[in-house]
Amino acid sequence: MAKRDYYEVLGVQRNASEADIKKAFRRLAMKYHPDRNPGDSEAEAKFKEAKLAYDVLTDPKKRSAYDQFGHAGVDGAGPGFGGFGGGGPGDFAGAGSFSDIFGDVFGDIFGGGGRAGGRRSQRGVDLRYDLSLTLEEAVAGKEVKIRLPTWVDCQFCNGSGAKPGTKPKTCPTCGGHGQVRMQQGFFSIQQTCPECRGTGAVIEEPCSHCRGRGRIQEEKTLSVKVPAGVDTGDRIRLAGEGERGEQGGPPGDLYVQIQVMEHPIFTREDANLYCQVPISFVTAALGGELEVPTLDGKVMLKIPPGTQTGKMFRVRNKGVKPVRGGVVGDLICRVLIETPVDLTDRQKELLREFEASVQEGGSRHNPQSHSWLDGVKSFFEKMGL
Repeated sequence: MAKRDYYEVLGVQRNASEADIKKAFRRLAMKYHPDRNPGDSEAEAKFKEAKLAYDVLTDPKKRSAYDQFGHAGVDGAGPGFGGFGGGGPGDFAGAGSFSDIFGDVFGDIFGGGGRAGGRRSQRGVDLRYDLSLTLEEAVAGKEVKIRLPTWVDCQFCNGSGAKPGTKPKTCPTCGGHGQVRMQQGFFSIQQTCPECRGTGAVIEEPCSHCRGRGRIQEEKTLSVKVPAGVDTGDRIRLAGEGERGEQGGPPGDLYVQIQVMEHPIFTREDANLYCQVPISFVTAALGGELEVPTLDGKVMLKIPPGTQTGKMFRVRNKGVKPVRGGVVGDLICRVLIETPVDLTDRQKELLREFEASVQEGGSRHNPQSHSWLDGVKSFFEKMGL
């Protein structure tokens, strides 16, 4: 009888990932494995077919040969293929028990390492350091020295965690593998050993200096190059400067989180800087020039006659050059007309004379005020007031 296509057997597409193939096989194994279907020859045959398809499609070389030449490319291609091909209905020497099958396929889910077991190295965790900068520092960039805690091998026990003169002993629970196999019904699941927590060893006499941890906490100094133009929320990654790994694993990374402090004059929005510039009532009416600050000096700002409060003036290229590239932003000055306070009697008298002279000119001196009053009058008339 002609063999069915292995992808069809498992019910997956030809571009299916290894994870998809494993998932499909688990589903079929749960349904057809002989341990769950004793005496059912049809289920047994379907399981053999699925297991053979699984073995081929999870082996990169065999899968490549199968994709190129079909069954001819993999038939009789060594151990693992003939175990299902020519045996009779009861021949399961190559299939393994239900627990073994699922121990292998579920290994990556439950933290196991297949049948091999053994300890695994573990990458160190990533760390975060919050770095506060002034606006000037963030815009210009700088090199900063930071100090942060770090774990290093205990010099008294050379990182073993055992009292000097003694050594850690092989864990009696897992035999030094760091993992134990738990039987739950027809499942066999590998888990981290609860006795040694995956290290494969137990310490009977811990080092008094590090309390058996094998490492102590110290401080280290790092140099961080802050690029020009960073802003609040930006991160700088220092590879390998995080927490050290366990069992020989690589260290994690350190992420320096930027926080730009509030500035007394400027606020930043993307590449632009904003500031409020108070001007006198006379300057607003007659016009003039003001000296305004920038992050790299001073500039003269021309105020035209009749300037109203809230007017925006743009000073080109006096903002920020973004850290990720792009044009330099602008400085945008918003003028705020300041009302005089603590006036003398003579000053009040002069202002009253000025107000009277302005009113004689009608709406041409205060166009916005007259336009607003006309609108209010029309509104009241519509309301019948």
